[in-house]
Amino acid sequence: MADIIRLLPDHVANQIAAGEVVQRPSSVVKELMENAIDAGATEIQLIIKDGGKTLIQVVDNGKGMSGTDARLSFERHATSKIQKAEDLFNLNTKGFRGEALASIAAIAHVEMLTKTEDDEIGTKIKIEGSKIVTQEVVVAPKGTSMLVKNLFFNIPARRNFLKSDQVEYRHIADEFHRISLAHPQVAFNFYNNGSDVFQLPGTDFRKRIVHIFGRKTDEKLVPVEEETHVVKISGYIQKPEFAKKSRGEQFFFANNRFIKSPYLHHAILGAFEGLIRPGTHPGYFLNLEVDPGTIDINIHPTKTEVKFDDEHTLYAMLKSTVKHSLGQFNVVPALDFEQDQNLDTPYSYKNKQVGIPQVVVDSSFNPFETVQPSKGNSGGGSYSKPKVDGWENLYVGLENTVDNGASHLEFESEVVNSSIFDDEREVLDHTTTTFQMRKKYIITTIKSGMVVINQSRAHQRVLYENFLKNITIKEAVSQQLLFPLTLSFSTSEINILKEIKENLCTVGFVFGEITEDGVEISGVPVLVVESEVQMIMEQLISDFQQEVPGDSFSQSDMLAKTLAKTLSVKTGETLDELSQVKLVNDLFACKETTLSPFSKKVYITITENDIERKFI
Repeated sequence: MADIIRLLPDHVANQIAAGEVVQRPSSVVKELMENAIDAGATEIQLIIKDGGKTLIQVVDNGKGMSGTDARLSFERHATSKIQKAEDLFNLNTKGFRGEALASIAAIAHVEMLTKTEDDEIGTKIKIEGSKIVTQEVVVAPKGTSMLVKNLFFNIPARRNFLKSDQVEYRHIADEFHRISLAHPQVAFNFYNNGSDVFQLPGTDFRKRIVHIFGRKTDEKLVPVEEETHVVKISGYIQKPEFAKKSRGEQFFFANNRFIKSPYLHHAILGAFEGLIRPGTHPGYFLNLEVDPGTIDINIHPTKTEVKFDDEHTLYAMLKSTVKHSLGQFNVVPALDFEQDQNLDTPYSYKNKQVGIPQVVVDSSFNPFETVQPSKGNSGGGSYSKPKVDGWENLYVGLENTVDNGASHLEFESEVVNSSIFDDEREVLDHTTTTFQMRKKYIITTIKSGMVVINQSRAHQRVLYENFLKNITIKEAVSQQLLFPLTLSFSTSEINILKEIKENLCTVGFVFGEITEDGVEISGVPVLVVESEVQMIMEQLISDFQQEVPGDSFSQSDMLAKTLAKTLSVKTGETLDELSQVKLVNDLFACKETTLSPFSKKVYITITENDIERKFI
């Protein structure tokens, strides 16, 4: 039998590795920016076009590379970070695998311009699909400039599966946030399609957080600081009242490297237990410094998943440290149910001697005694209570008084309306029999049997079609707020609101001024309660961050779904009979009655035959 195993060519091996290392444009941004930081750069520029599909450029002022190093850096497993296997247990750099540049060069057009401080001239290399096109000597400043164009040009399937420019841009922005937060001492500039996005000067950690997430973030932060022989914990957590339903401002950094750890996130949630609403997530920006030998980051090429030697100890320390900070800065209320607060001694009386209180009583004082006004004092004399003789006679004959018509007056009584529907109450079919079961299902009769309707999903379908109709026809009704609401958001969240503002206006929202860290809302849709506006906006932003649609129809569809889900009747709410009938009638007036907007069954039908079979 002939030998069939052969070594793969380098360019094929590089393309295979690229499938793990380069998942989307944000992966290229991460690798190039981490290389710039490893090179000792103090200023880094990130330039992208069309969500990174057309252009990604990272320019730094680091130490640069010689001509030989520049050429060798594109080979697989070529790196300056480690030399032997033992170095994996003492990593102080971002990269060490030596796969990033080789993988990027295999699936894109790459241009590198680099120069060291000692060299008089620099090196320029052009590579297309792992093939070196040119290598020449050029004039260049100190540092390195990496230009990546036409990502996945030779893998059409991967390129076709990339999301829209907005989605890819947000993934790049997330990577930019993570790296810039991990290294606040480095200055970063971010340009997207020729416009400035971020200009971040080198500063401390707190100011870097404020620069990225807005000025309002500063008042939300609570410092965290603890140092033990196992770990040094530092950073900031957000106050419990600013917890959000969406997860977007949770950052763990282990040895200045962003990591994802659901286990440690659970420790933070445990520290906030009882302080935040269920289903919400607190924000935090925490740095963990551990011995490099006790952490393994060589699990996945993205290096965001790590393993700690003693995770249980780390969990307990993190939880107790956060709890301590919440108590130290009076975020947690101190309650003592055994002590009456009225008995607490004020600080100003702490050192005073206790004595018997001196009380003087006028034993001759009579409150019922009539005081006669003094003579010659007509203006400001004492007041005497007038005496009325025969006051009993005032009520004699009232029963015989002439009826002036007051007994026939009709007064408008206040209507108690517990219904969620306020209009068209007079056209309801009162012959329909409905029954609410366990505050979750509405049961109604039909000719062939009965229908069991999930009230929440049915209301979602009704609201979804109404909102979609309003967005399409642009005839939504808005109620003006007496006092406009001002909501604070981060820069990335404000950008999302600007994208969907037009569709929000067609639903009934009225916007005022939109600043870098806040938005003013002066009108809301009729069904929206003022107290729910913040929650609705956060839910909208969360949904768009996760799925971000590309075209306007998808945006309208997602907006209608989110509003319907947020404003619909929830399980556990009691509906009166009129509301039940109205919901049933509105459901069967919809174009689609069987499924909710999220493709879940709305109702089931139980026929009379099905019931009869149960009694056989």
